[in-house]
Amino acid sequence: MTAWTAHVTVATVVEKDGKFLFVEEHTEGVTHTVFNQPAGHVEAGETIIEAAIRETMEETGHDVEITNLLGMYTYTPPMFPDRTYFRFCFLAKDIQHHADAQLDTGIVGAVWMTLDELIESARARSPLVIKAVQDALSGQKFPLSLIYEHQNSPLISNLDA
Repeated sequence: MTAWTAHVTVATVVEKDGKFLFVEEHTEGVTHTVFNQPAGHVEAGETIIEAAIRETMEETGHDVEITNLLGMYTYTPPMFPDRTYFRFCFLAKDIQHHADAQLDTGIVGAVWMTLDELIESARARSPLVIKAVQDALSGQKFPLSLIYEHQNSPLISNLDA
């Protein structure tokens, strides 16, 4: 039996002119491309907000400003019951697009679509992709002050041991 693994991920919901920024990507266990929010794993030493900004740039070439926490979501894919994704999803404002940006491996490109277009494609990577857009459209949002991310300092790190 495989051990259960928790994955801490981030995603951004970016809306402009009634459309949302999605990533068309290849994903493990699926033969066709899927659509996802710009998303990925939090790396060692970065905050979840830093991770969301970085992942959005790496996957779409867009600089964004994180404005609000949209929500925290969990998902265990049916094909991988040994994995649970804990997703911090943020609302973000598009600042600038770098058309010449080198996108991450596996990314086909960035696409702007409405929720209806996403649903009609039947290629959302997971139910969380649709749920996040629905939540954004409903006006759900939380202040970033809801998040506290402790940063270790050499002066106090021994206290945490």
